[in-house]
Amino acid sequence: MAALGSRISCPGPHVCNQRCSTGLSLLPSRTRPNRRWQRARAPQITRAQDDSSPSDAEVVPLTTFPASRASAPGSRWEGLTAVVAGATGGTGRALVSRLLAEGVPTTALVRNPADAASRLPRMQSNLRVVKGDVYQLATLPPAVEGSNVMIIATGTRPALDPLGPFSVDYQGTLNLVAVAKQKGIKHIVLVSSIGVDDLFFPLNLFFGVLFFKKRAEEELQRSGITYTIVRPGGLQDTLREGQTRPGGIVMRGPDAFGLPPRATPGGILRSQVADVCVEALVEPAARDKVVEVIANSETPLLPMSQLFQGVVI
Repeated sequence: MAALGSRISCPGPHVCNQRCSTGLSLLPSRTRPNRRWQRARAPQITRAQDDSSPSDAEVVPLTTFPASRASAPGSRWEGLTAVVAGATGGTGRALVSRLLAEGVPTTALVRNPADAASRLPRMQSNLRVVKGDVYQLATLPPAVEGSNVMIIATGTRPALDPLGPFSVDYQGTLNLVAVAKQKGIKHIVLVSSIGVDDLFFPLNLFFGVLFFKKRAEEELQRSGITYTIVRPGGLQDTLREGQTRPGGIVMRGPDAFGLPPRATPGGILRSQVADVCVEALVEPAARDKVVEVIANSETPLLPMSQLFQGVVI
């Protein structure tokens, strides 16, 4: 085992919610951060990867919803108001776009409003951008206020700080769940990752990122809030070379994909992950369920209701 701080390269397709950086350090021998080491590194603690600027722990609404904040009458999403954590990441942007397309009033929780202005849809009356930091609990209530569903698509850039998986994937999710309970959120969709059930999955070399995602899943499942946990395979921004159309979504239950004897994990478009998450908000069969999703060019396109109903936990 290489020493802590030695440089390694990413072992394969990254399945977190941002692109993987190379040159990461190996996982410390203890999963719980050393307190003296954490205090020494405090100025560098990783925040949610919406942006890289430090947070001042202040929440500032940049835009406000019109007086009638509700989805279009007759829509399957009628009555829903959503907050998206990790809204300026690749998957988060796809989620915001899909929610707005369905007429769902959406709050984008971001750390850097200037960065959000260049990444999120502009001039949308149903979009509210709020500044906050998932690692700073006190900044979150104003962002969640007025919403009744939440989608968590946060992730870390482990190269910036080895505490990232703990502070964002674990503690940040716990903070969001705590505020969701306080504010009466009725359904949380959490974007996690294939491989969280396997301690030896290669991505755990990167400071135990999947280990902490799994711990966050468990906290959500114990919260008493209706949940859907979506574990995608390798995330793609666009079709791969040679692809002419997206493959059909393959949806299975937990621990279906990964290292042998599990099925080989594949990739999936971020837009398809967004489709799964947004549909999960209105599909009864998605409630209190963990699903793993990839896309396959040989798989036919199936209704989302059929996909969720096919997963029996």
